[in-house]
Amino acid sequence: MTERDTRMRGDGDRPGAGSLPVSRRVLLAAGGAVLLTSTAAAVTAEHDARAHGARAQLRAAADGAAGRVGARASAPPARHAAYPPRHAQPRLPYGETMHTVADGPKVVALTIDDGPGPVYTPQILQILHQYGITASFSMTGRNAAAFPGVAREVAAGGHMIVNHTWHHYNLGYMPAVAVQDEISRATDAIHAATGDHPSMFRAPYGVWPPAVFSYCARAGLTPLAWSVDPCDWSRPGVRAIVRGILADTRTGSIIVEHDGGGNRSETVAALKIWLPRLLEAGYQFTTP
Repeated sequence: MTERDTRMRGDGDRPGAGSLPVSRRVLLAAGGAVLLTSTAAAVTAEHDARAHGARAQLRAAADGAAGRVGARASAPPARHAAYPPRHAQPRLPYGETMHTVADGPKVVALTIDDGPGPVYTPQILQILHQYGITASFSMTGRNAAAFPGVAREVAAGGHMIVNHTWHHYNLGYMPAVAVQDEISRATDAIHAATGDHPSMFRAPYGVWPPAVFSYCARAGLTPLAWSVDPCDWSRPGVRAIVRGILADTRTGSIIVEHDGGGNRSETVAALKIWLPRLLEAGYQFTTP
């Protein structure tokens, strides 16, 4: 027999392999089967353990991810501004406007005029939400009627809504009956869109003829003015808007900006700059 033949033959072909007693061969065969069965069971158990551990790890990872998502969903904005305690604003004598707030040191108010609109109002709402700021939106009735969904977003964000007439006309050139119609019609439109009845009124262009004070007194509307005007409506540039607000704002200031009446991209860009700067300087925001 050659060496190649020897390698090709199995153990059962070795001389004497068939000479073992039958009982011994049976025992060896049974032992081998038991060994194979035990090994297979051990491998299976180890596989199951690993699979169970992997599933447990996956479940833990999924639970952890879900917990993190839930935590992010329920967490307040990253730089949420603490709301100052609200104080009752002093009652204004007839014929005077509110142009400051009295809610404590470094407490100011932000007012947004001439909207709502589908372009700039949502952008401003997003910025205010990011920093946890509540503002006052002076809405014209025709815009509230044209974009009721946006008006509802403002109300849903917890912001105050102020009557800003129906058309945004200069009331100084209008008779008393027309002034009353401008204001009452806006109230109806705002209520139809948001369900809210405004408790404050802001005159377009800051023009306050006697007819306005007379109707506000009868309708229970507080005349709301401002003390810081960066003239963002004139589009002076982002830097000019930021500089004007930072230079003029102090305790009690009522800041006026605009989300309607034209291109307000500069207003949005400036808001992203001056708002966090005032917060870093320790200012808090309230509503009138």
